[in-house]
Amino acid sequence: MVRRAELAVLDLPDFGLPTVQPTLSEDIYLNRLARLRERCKGDYTHIFVYGDREHSANIAYLTGFDPRFEEAALVVDVEGDEQWIMVGNECMGYLEVSPIKEHLQPVLYQPFSLLGQDRSRSSPLKDILQDTGITRNSRVGVAGWKYYSREETENPDQWMEVPSYLVDTLRLVASEISNATEVFMHQTEGLRATYEVEQLAAFEYAATLTSQAVRNVIFNIKPGMTEYEAVQLMNLNGYPHSVHLMLSTGERAWIGLPSPSGKVIEKGDAFTTAFGLTGALNCRAGWLVENENQLPQRIRDYVPKLAQPYFEAVVSWLELMGIGTTGGDLYKAIHDKIGDPFFGVELNPGHLLGLDEWVNSPIYEGSKDRIRPGMAIQVDVIPGTGTEYFTINTEDGIAIGDMGIRNRLMELYPETWDRITSRRDYMVDELGIKIKPEVLPFSNLASHLPPFILNPNRAFRMTE
Repeated sequence: MVRRAELAVLDLPDFGLPTVQPTLSEDIYLNRLARLRERCKGDYTHIFVYGDREHSANIAYLTGFDPRFEEAALVVDVEGDEQWIMVGNECMGYLEVSPIKEHLQPVLYQPFSLLGQDRSRSSPLKDILQDTGITRNSRVGVAGWKYYSREETENPDQWMEVPSYLVDTLRLVASEISNATEVFMHQTEGLRATYEVEQLAAFEYAATLTSQAVRNVIFNIKPGMTEYEAVQLMNLNGYPHSVHLMLSTGERAWIGLPSPSGKVIEKGDAFTTAFGLTGALNCRAGWLVENENQLPQRIRDYVPKLAQPYFEAVVSWLELMGIGTTGGDLYKAIHDKIGDPFFGVELNPGHLLGLDEWVNSPIYEGSKDRIRPGMAIQVDVIPGTGTEYFTINTEDGIAIGDMGIRNRLMELYPETWDRITSRRDYMVDELGIKIKPEVLPFSNLASHLPPFILNPNRAFRMTE
């Protein structure tokens, strides 16, 4: 029997908010450094990890330190046991946040500081690099936030998005330097493709906050508010953001990425919002109406033409998702249902989540990459119709947990586990989504998708 999506009045449960924030111990970071050394042994003598405010995930993954206002660089001696952290004036004190600060050798490099600040107290860059043991016999792997393929350049290992003065100086002091970002960010084998239970619990904490914030908006937004007032419904608590906050209505909603403005929200507006904290992002999009009869006459088939097939495609993706599933099969699950050019699904239908909102994606056409335990994945299927139908969107985070991961979550983080199991119950019992045991939903929206935002309890479910 063919299963179809239908709109129904659904009571989305209150899954609760965290009372305990998971944290990562010194041992986890030291183990990550050990894994980095093991991975790079024989290929590199040193790893040079660059980071700035927007691209701090690789440094933060290894140290728990994320540069503020400035840039930073971590130099890891692959063949030894030392690591140096190069920071500017303001981050010298901020290094105290690192759980492994006693294992980091701080180096003041004042050119990382903001313009106009003191530059008189740091050594030349060449001397600093040589003091870390980099010589003309050294092979240095440089990690920024991207790596490249032969589709993009004939010399992908020599393309680096790290500032040229750093790369130029490394080339002066070392025998070889090459792009090593793949070590961290490869879609299945990168160090950040899978995570420890403790990190997954921290991601769930962030995802609970982001999803509850989006939930607060879609259940309480009203015409007459400004977009700024709508954002105030999120009840933000100061947890670090991973991306800029997005909320827009009316004509600006078609652009997709704008921050909120003072625009007054009107009934009948298109609507989109997305909110991301370190380790999580959630999004919903639709129309600020109560039902299809309040849409313009020419798009009153919005549900059967766009929203219903979209939800069915996402459900197919969710039900296929599991340990060993190939990215190509997940891609096909979406494009078999909404691959028509009308839907405009151009980005990867799903990607890896991390300390940054998008690490990489094993989900692309023909992909043989397999989903692995410990992955954190964004359910991210975006129709860009480019038409008056606008879009619909549900973005929620999940993790993939084998029995060992699930048992550890249950043992170490019972509050986290209770939220996960309650969300699974809602998705399976109320929405009819037959997810596998290893799929762990992190969102307090739990795939609840109302196409008409002013009627948030009327959402999609699957029926036989």
